[in-house]
Amino acid sequence: MMENIDNLANRLAPHYSHFDVKNRLLFTGHSHQAWPDVALEGLKESFTVAASEVDNKWEPAFEKTEILRNYLRNFYGDPDGLYCLAENTHLLLVSWLSSFDLKNKPKIITTDSEFHSMDRQLYRLQEEGLEVTAVDGHSDNIVDEIDQEIDGRTSAVMLSRVYFESGIVNQHISEIASLARKNDIPFLIDDYHGTNVVPLSIQEANLEDCYLLVGGYKYLQWGEGNCFLRYPSDCDLRPAVTGWFASFSSLDEPRDGGPVTYDDGNQRFASGTYDPASQFRAAKVVEFFEDQELTPKVLRQQYLKQVGLLKKLFLEQDFDPEIIKLRHKRPLEENGGFLALRSPFARTIRAQLMEKGVYTDARGDVLRFGPAPYITSGQIKKAMAELAKIVSSLNP
Repeated sequence: MMENIDNLANRLAPHYSHFDVKNRLLFTGHSHQAWPDVALEGLKESFTVAASEVDNKWEPAFEKTEILRNYLRNFYGDPDGLYCLAENTHLLLVSWLSSFDLKNKPKIITTDSEFHSMDRQLYRLQEEGLEVTAVDGHSDNIVDEIDQEIDGRTSAVMLSRVYFESGIVNQHISEIASLARKNDIPFLIDDYHGTNVVPLSIQEANLEDCYLLVGGYKYLQWGEGNCFLRYPSDCDLRPAVTGWFASFSSLDEPRDGGPVTYDDGNQRFASGTYDPASQFRAAKVVEFFEDQELTPKVLRQQYLKQVGLLKKLFLEQDFDPEIIKLRHKRPLEENGGFLALRSPFARTIRAQLMEKGVYTDARGDVLRFGPAPYITSGQIKKAMAELAKIVSSLNP
């Protein structure tokens, strides 16, 4: 296992010299991965293009965005899907939600395990009259629980494919999609923690009529500002929260007081002017991933081996479960790209690990170790050794 991890990690690490991944224990890969050195070339290119082209920079900027869309279409086996760009998934989520008649159909079905961008917004809207129903995201009976909640007041189902706290992969996405389809209810999947780490064929999983939120900050190594809403090619939703980028074709038409129009294609949920530098950066990363042959299969195998080694070394320590234990005992194949540990001292442990130069993060009582393809087995061993020292000093 260790040799297989290191073959890829040692090949990749020299390409991340600016982030110095060889000499740092960076285990927040599920939150923010290092950027390869070529990303800097992309940022320089964005400045050069802006300086030379001025307002005409948007055409090359849109070309960079199309490179990102094509990468996602290839990852998801989704040649016909449309992908709308925004600076973050929250903008896209709000635009999508604004498409529905929430006054007459105010019910949203979600889970109790969603990331803050969705969870916070839904519950704030609940204070304004939205009806939010949260089922147990980790339940084996999640499909039945959602089925029991669907009624004539339901506008949408919204939940994750990989849960941000536990790392567990939702095994019932296709079943939930079928249930939503049967009831003519749109289904939005937050895939921020699934993209580029847990392969998914939208066609094979029968999700072509579904919506996906995708973000570039984590496993894609695209950095900030590269988020997408994937939607079906026949989508005719009319978001109430809409920016002028959603209808370039109508900009020169007279304002006649008629209904607001939307362009066909990838801009339906778009906002307004944004900084395109991040797309230049991300396009260079896409090129790097392709040059390094980092296919979905290669990436998945690397993450499974790394998380598997983390789990093995953790269990070998035989820690007092009152101090720290695994967040779940599901098979490794049902895990995403990080190891989740539960401890009442999670934030204390994280802070002490940081003092030792080990980057992790904590959410409530969950401590998360997230590797990246450039992390070696030796670095995993060092991180676990530091964890053992800290845990040994704690009392239940």
